[in-house]
Amino acid sequence: MATLHSLNVGLPKDVAWNGRTVHTGVWKSPVEGPRMVRRLNVDGDGQGDLGGHGGEQRAVMVYQLDSYAYWQEYFGRDDFTYGMFGENFTVDGLPDDEVCIGDRYRIGEAEFEVSQPRVTCYRVGMRLGEPELPSLLVAHHRPGFYLRVITEGVVEAGDEIVRTRVGPEALSVADIDALLYLPDRDREKLRRSLEIPALSPGWQQSFRELVEQYSAAQSAAAAGGEAGVAGQTAAAAGGEAGVAGQTVVAGWAGFRALAVTAVVHESSSISSVCFRAVDGEALPAARAGQYLTLRVTPTAGSSAVRSYSLSSAPGAAEYRISVKRDGLVSSFIHDHLTAGMTVDAAAPRGDFVLTDDPGPVVLVSAGVGITPVLAMLHALADSKSSSVVWWIHVARDPAQQAFAAEASELLATLPQAHQHVFYTADSQRPGREQFAALGLPADATAYVCGPAVFMAEMQETLAELGIGRVHTELFGALPSINPGLVDQRAVPPHPPEGAPGNGPLITFARSGLSVPWSEQHASLLDLADACDVPTRWSCRTGVCHTCVTPLISGEVTYRPEPLEPPTAGQVLPCCARPAGDLVLDL
Repeated sequence: MATLHSLNVGLPKDVAWNGRTVHTGVWKSPVEGPRMVRRLNVDGDGQGDLGGHGGEQRAVMVYQLDSYAYWQEYFGRDDFTYGMFGENFTVDGLPDDEVCIGDRYRIGEAEFEVSQPRVTCYRVGMRLGEPELPSLLVAHHRPGFYLRVITEGVVEAGDEIVRTRVGPEALSVADIDALLYLPDRDREKLRRSLEIPALSPGWQQSFRELVEQYSAAQSAAAAGGEAGVAGQTAAAAGGEAGVAGQTVVAGWAGFRALAVTAVVHESSSISSVCFRAVDGEALPAARAGQYLTLRVTPTAGSSAVRSYSLSSAPGAAEYRISVKRDGLVSSFIHDHLTAGMTVDAAAPRGDFVLTDDPGPVVLVSAGVGITPVLAMLHALADSKSSSVVWWIHVARDPAQQAFAAEASELLATLPQAHQHVFYTADSQRPGREQFAALGLPADATAYVCGPAVFMAEMQETLAELGIGRVHTELFGALPSINPGLVDQRAVPPHPPEGAPGNGPLITFARSGLSVPWSEQHASLLDLADACDVPTRWSCRTGVCHTCVTPLISGEVTYRPEPLEPPTAGQVLPCCARPAGDLVLDL
């Protein structure tokens, strides 16, 4: 008979960690006597990060005595106390490879249902002083699991644990954990996981996405093409918003020289640069909406990496980027780049691309944000699309409106096109009222590019108008995902404090920062943190893939090895170290 060996609770508190402050409820301690277990918590317990922990699906955390013994031997330690793994219930019995999702158990007066495995999170490693623990819990099939409260009631250490119902599909906690976090997934088990109503919604969504990816890959293979299955969507299961891997077309690794064929002034502030291959061979076709990453030397002895959207048609013989003058690198392009010069460029990449969603298309841009949606307009015109197309552009005035004639010519070739241009100098800045008057169809797919504030406003406006499919492009740093940190620092990226390193040069392309590597940093993520480069992470040990980042050039080594490697052209900064100079899309 399984028993509740120890009942543990703890309220969130601020804890110092790596020079930062983390608000966490992972510190839990045994309590004597009975405690009421309610729908969301054990009385006296709490979670610091309700985005990834707690809530109805994760009300109670369970870990086993057998796993305590296993890890004590593994780490050679004898100082463990109950609650150290962040669990509320330390149990004798209920191993992860026998307990199944959907199983129900009565403990004391309460009844519970197994909802999901533990969320991979750096804080359990922080609690035990073993940073690699989140990865080890998965690799050794000992994650522990969460319970949903079916019937509230009083529980107490020493209570017997009685199974009252067997979950459907007989998939154990260890099975489900492996399906999300480990490679070589059993596709039949993956399909069966979708038939378990008790599995928490986040994990269900992750598995639906994996099934869809496998189906797409199978269809592509049947059609004679190639398609891989993307890395995990584990972040969704843990409640953190993951970042999609950047789509990279078939091209080349790292940087290659491209020849400048023309520089064209499109407006008072925007110029276009056209490129072809130095050897005259055809360039790989980019997808409409993608961008090109350039490496230039605007000042003697100092190189810089910047990304610019392609404004040319996807099948054009040359690449064309369009650049607004707004800094050192863009000024160099405007003032010094001429036909006949060469520039180092990485292959086109980016996941802000024209999709094959059926129905109307709404292209919305402001200023130089016109460039990727212009490429989309080219693609629609080249394919002779019969879709209803709405072209909405915001410029300061006609002098600063680039591509006005080109856009009008393309729209004229489409049978169902609508064009609206707003000039902010004439107080024509569009808002909800102006967009509502346009009569945009709710079943449209919208693509929005422009300044961050503009895109946020447009997303809100389009959502209010009932348009649910809205894609946006952002060239600046992506919003951080740093669960638990309470001292978020809104400062520009900068070199790390102290003496500079003497290792390979690490370039954070989105942040416009290049710094030499130092062995004082355990990983590329540690270096990014030291530079205040905005980062996205959760486990910090190569499990959850929240930190997955496009690798523009260079190679890395891993320590520890990720449980599932990222797809080609991507890197997991949380456990990666440079093997030479690197350019990261961070």
